[in-house]
Amino acid sequence: MRADADRCRLYLITPPAFDPAPFAEQLARALDAGDVAALQIRLKDAPDDAIRRATDALRPVAQARGVAVILNDRADLAVELGCDGAHLGQQDGDHAAARALLGPERTLGITCHGSRHLAMRAGETGADYVAFGAFFPTGTKEVVHRADPEILAWWSELFELPCVAIGGITPGNCAPLVRAGADFLAVVGAVWNHPDGPAAGVRAMNAAIGRALRDGG
Repeated sequence: MRADADRCRLYLITPPAFDPAPFAEQLARALDAGDVAALQIRLKDAPDDAIRRATDALRPVAQARGVAVILNDRADLAVELGCDGAHLGQQDGDHAAARALLGPERTLGITCHGSRHLAMRAGETGADYVAFGAFFPTGTKEVVHRADPEILAWWSELFELPCVAIGGITPGNCAPLVRAGADFLAVVGAVWNHPDGPAAGVRAMNAAIGRALRDGG
C-alpha cells in the first residue's frame, strides 16, 4: 500500500456482506476503472471460514492489479491467507502483538478516530498508516467518534506516516479531506452503491480527488 506525496489515493472497503464469487467479478470491474491503492476486506463478526472463502476469492483479483489486500480485525488470518496487511480498531486485540505477527513485510493500519494521542501511540506501536474518522455521517457503522479535517492537516504537517480518512466520504464532500492532507480516502457506499455501478463509483471518486488537488492542493 503505497502513499504518494503528490496525490491522494482511493482505499476501497468491501460492503458489510457479499457473495464472494459474483462479488469478485464486480471487484475486478471496479479496480479496472481507475486508481485504487488498497482493498480492505471487512466482514465484521463473520465466521473464520466465511472470511477465508471471501479472501480466497478477492485477494487474487486485487493483487493481480497491484492493489494491496488488507484484512480487517484479524492479523492472524491476514498472515494465513496471504494478505498484504491487517487493519485494527482500538478494541481489536494487542496492536504490538499484531505488528510482530505481521512482520516487516506486511502493512498494519490502526483506527485512531479523531484522537491525536491515539495516532501518535499507533505510530509508536509500528503502524504503517493511521486512520481518522468518521468525517461525515455513514450508513456502514454507527458513528461514535467524529473527526475534523484539521486533524489531517496537523498529522500530515508533522509526521511522514500516511493517514487515511474514513466515514461517509463521497465525490461531493471529499475535497476538504484531500486538501487537508489525506493520503488515502476510504470508501464503501460511494463505490458499491453508485447508481451507475462500482466502476462508475471509482471513476467518480478519482475525478473528485483530482479536482480537489488541482483546485486547492
